[in-house]
Amino acid sequence: MVSPEKTPDHSPSSPHYHASAPTQWWRIWWRSLPPTRQDRLAALAPLVSVAMFMAAIIAAFWYLRTEEVDRDRQALKRDVEYAQQRLRLRLLERQEQIMRIARDLSYGDIGTVEFGNRAEVLVTQYPELQALTWIDPSGRIITSQAAPTVPSEQLRMPSEQLSNDAAGESFKIVKETRQAIYTQPQVMAGYTPPMLQLQVPVSSGGNFGGTVLGEFSVDSLLRYAIPTELLASYAISMVDGQGRLIAGTPQSLQRKETTTWYGQITPHATTEYQSAIALVGNSLALKAQTYRTSHSMIGNGMFWLVATMSLLTAWLLTGTWRHTRKRLRAQDALIAETNFRRAMENSVLTGMRALDMHGRITYVNAAFCQMTGWSEEELVGQTPPYPYWPESDYEQLYVKLKDELRGKTVQGGFQVRVRRKNGSLFDARLYVSPLIDARGQQTGWMSSMTDITESKRIRDQLAASHDRFTIVLEALDASVSVAPLGSAELLFANKLYRQWFGSQTDGHLQLVQQAGLPAERSETVDDEDGLMGLPTDSLTTASSNNAEIYLADLGKWLEVRSRYLSWVDGRLAQMVIATDITQRRQAEEQAALQAERAQTSSRLITMGEMASSVAHELNQPLTAISNYSSGMLNRLENGSLTPEQMKFALEKTAHQAQRAGQIIHRIRTFVKRSEPNRTLCHVQDIIDEALELANIEMRRRNVRLTHHVAARIPTVMVDSILIEQVLINLIKNAGESIDQAQRPLSQRHVELRVLPKEVQGLQGVEFSVQDTGNGLPPEVLERLFEAFFTTKSEGMGMGLNLCRSIIESHDGRMSAENLYNGSEVVGCRFSFWIPLAAS
Repeated sequence: MVSPEKTPDHSPSSPHYHASAPTQWWRIWWRSLPPTRQDRLAALAPLVSVAMFMAAIIAAFWYLRTEEVDRDRQALKRDVEYAQQRLRLRLLERQEQIMRIARDLSYGDIGTVEFGNRAEVLVTQYPELQALTWIDPSGRIITSQAAPTVPSEQLRMPSEQLSNDAAGESFKIVKETRQAIYTQPQVMAGYTPPMLQLQVPVSSGGNFGGTVLGEFSVDSLLRYAIPTELLASYAISMVDGQGRLIAGTPQSLQRKETTTWYGQITPHATTEYQSAIALVGNSLALKAQTYRTSHSMIGNGMFWLVATMSLLTAWLLTGTWRHTRKRLRAQDALIAETNFRRAMENSVLTGMRALDMHGRITYVNAAFCQMTGWSEEELVGQTPPYPYWPESDYEQLYVKLKDELRGKTVQGGFQVRVRRKNGSLFDARLYVSPLIDARGQQTGWMSSMTDITESKRIRDQLAASHDRFTIVLEALDASVSVAPLGSAELLFANKLYRQWFGSQTDGHLQLVQQAGLPAERSETVDDEDGLMGLPTDSLTTASSNNAEIYLADLGKWLEVRSRYLSWVDGRLAQMVIATDITQRRQAEEQAALQAERAQTSSRLITMGEMASSVAHELNQPLTAISNYSSGMLNRLENGSLTPEQMKFALEKTAHQAQRAGQIIHRIRTFVKRSEPNRTLCHVQDIIDEALELANIEMRRRNVRLTHHVAARIPTVMVDSILIEQVLINLIKNAGESIDQAQRPLSQRHVELRVLPKEVQGLQGVEFSVQDTGNGLPPEVLERLFEAFFTTKSEGMGMGLNLCRSIIESHDGRMSAENLYNGSEVVGCRFSFWIPLAAS
């Protein structure tokens, strides 16, 4: 429950009412407008905003311009007054120095030479002071010191009388007033820039003793008396009382002189101020003009930039408004088209579902929702597992979804089980196709789902009926085939017939022809079942139409019987039943062969027991040969050997030698030991041949066989068959060792490695086979390669001995060692080394 003090008051006297009333009125007014007018106002509002913004920018620029002009005027006035003070102070300093010289002349402390020296120092030290002249009381020049820059026509020579120019007039005034005065320079056409003159009186015992005339360069005064930053900021000049230019460069003249060929806008004065120089009176004034780079506010680049951007924005908004109107018309048409398509989608009975590229549901139609019982809001946006997936089929459906997202779709669709919202299940067939947008790019997958519950039930019933029919025939131990008369078509064949003869009619015709069965019907139609198309009699009952034949291709004796029947399509067909009687026929031969098999088994057992008697069997003929040879030697020594006796003894010796040779030939055939047939072989080829045979045995034992062959191994001169035999034997032994160790599947591993290796300065190739068995005990390692030594209950002890012999015949060597993990034996490694072929 909300407390009364926290409940907002919306009465007319409340401030909340006054604050929310305009907003509510605006919303009501806006919603009352039709959509077209809303769009028009929404498009015009930005134009009005841009116009108001442009007006505000113009007002801001005018205000800033006014403020800037006022600041420039105040700064100009302050700077000109400062420059005038600097110029006045510099003139006062020079005036003080000239008056000091005049005082010394009045006292007689210096003469002409000292005057010249001091004047030269001043002229050299201060560039604005161009000349110092000593004039006697009569106006005649006593001496003068000028700077090198003074033109020759302005030099004053000693003993020269002052003329009636400005210097002469000022001399008369000084003589009368006995005070120092400045003389305003006069501007005359065709002459060099005038100089500012200062005449200081010289007193001699209370009488007028002449003057000291100092002449100043106005340009140098401006250059050295005024700060550099002011000269750079303003156009500074000196004018007389009538405004005529005395020195400096005014703004109007500067514009003519600095205009460039590439059209650069030169500075021009817009604000000026002048101040009179107090020492000279109002006849000279210092004038300064400001530099500006634009004629007025309209020439400001920022203003034009803002104006251009505003006009561009207004133009773009106008274009956007027009484009919006077109889009609205297109949107209305699209809405109509969408409504039409939605009506079509809602009217179809096939469920439609759309997925994005990540498996998220983006769309389902009404039929899909009706099938599953889930609403569109509950399905759209879902990710696997989907709500309609049965929990027992999650794994299978995940696999199908992954195949679907990878593009592995089935043309005919696939069958799935779907769970409704109420928990019931139904069968459906799902068809998947790519979802392509208007730009031709795939954005997801479109699926259509059809309820096949009823059709599947009918199909299952038909399949069950067919299965009952075929199971009986497929389970028979007799071959059953049906073919129409006079045609090569095979109407039916059971499993045993297909195993024997395939799916062709050749086997059926061969049975009929070889058995010599009659080609005419011997039964009536009443003896047949018209529904099933099969005889009503027992299929295994023998009749007169039977024969026993032998098929060499199958290696079987068959009893063949036949019947004629009417097939389901009304055609007359012949059914042939062939029963395998090979066992019966072979049973008759079994008794005759039993005695021979018993004798063969006896010989095999005896042969196994004679393995230890081979040496004794060879010893008998060799002993006989030795005895006959010794007897003949004794009789030869005694001279009692007759030719007949010698012939008899030699025949016996030859017979015994032949007997021994036959025994040796059998052993030699079993284990033929000869020099290998060596050829240049590639190691990779040998490895491939050996692994092809060894992998069969390893797979049977569930042992993983891997190999590693170093790159660029040279060829070797070996008998490839023998090397393969060694590798297969070693790999087979490794697999047997792992079996005996009963290693788990993850530890059942045999590795074959082939690496180049140098032994005692000889380059060669080392082959190594490493297993994960129990290894070999130390007593076994000592006798491992001995003949007839084995650890297997059924072994002969010749495998490793033969392998070692093969490797040594190739000038190589073989070894074996256990592999350890700490103190635990984790396997065994057999390796052999073979030298490379000579270059």
